Amino acid sequence: MPGNLQILNLQIHKLMKDKVVIITGASSGIGKALAFEFARRGAKIVLASRSGITDPKLYQITSDILVLKTDVTQENECKLLISSAIEKFNRIDILINNAGISMRALFSEVGLDVIRQLMDTNFWGTVYCTKFALPYLLASKGSVVGVSSIAGYKGLPGRTGYSASKFAMQGLLEVIRIENMKKGLHVLIACPGFTASNIRKVALSKDGTAQGETPLDESKLMTAEQVAIHIIRAVERKKERLVLTTQGKMTVLLNKFFPKFMDKMVYNHMAKEPNSPIK
Repeated sequence: MPGNLQILNLQIHKLMKDKVVIITGASSGIGKALAFEFARRGAKIVLASRSGITDPKLYQITSDILVLKTDVTQENECKLLISSAIEKFNRIDILINNAGISMRALFSEVGLDVIRQLMDTNFWGTVYCTKFALPYLLASKGSVVGVSSIAGYKGLPGRTGYSASKFAMQGLLEVIRIENMKKGLHVLIACPGFTASNIRKVALSKDGTAQGETPLDESKLMTAEQVAIHIIRAVERKKERLVLTTQGKMTVLLNKFFPKFMDKMVYNHMAKEPNSPIK
């Protein structure tokens, strides 16, 4: 039996061999973990981030790599990302829309520019990249992935712009899936739940400055590396939705049947966070 499992694992890993994968927000957290995991599986990777990729360990794993400084809020930079991937590798098999930012402030107090920044990154970044990559993904019968959040299923108090952007992302990707259901396009909406990453430290406060400290105990959260493996497995299996962590799954399930109860539960949970804006 162990021998059979080893053979199965090798066969599974070969599924990503020579696939061309674009990952946005690839410099840290889930994006960085995905880059390493795809590279280990033999994929050709195109990595996009505003800061660039500086970890030399990644280049030791693969030489099939293209790194581009990309601000996904800028339409022309997203267009250049896709055209550069085609110029380098001549195809696109998987697009992972991972670039994202969060926020923590009451709607009554947050600046409108903060919400606009959330939508520009989390929603419009997905729109731009997917729009320009779509013809190539249809040609390869490939996959579009949106790294969303439980906040895309349930509005989280103090996360107005974040929840709005993730609801919008999920609606966009659902429509793209339905429109192309007879064309072989795979669309995955992945909702990791709370993950140990840098996203909360750089989350925006009401005036747009970085929050600086995470309100959660990061040591108790699922790691970015664990999330990356779950996402890749979901792509391999052509799953349409992925919800991770027991808490995340329970939130989505209970919200379907008991939304008013979940309103209270979510409010109480968020109110217990250190320095919570919820009173």
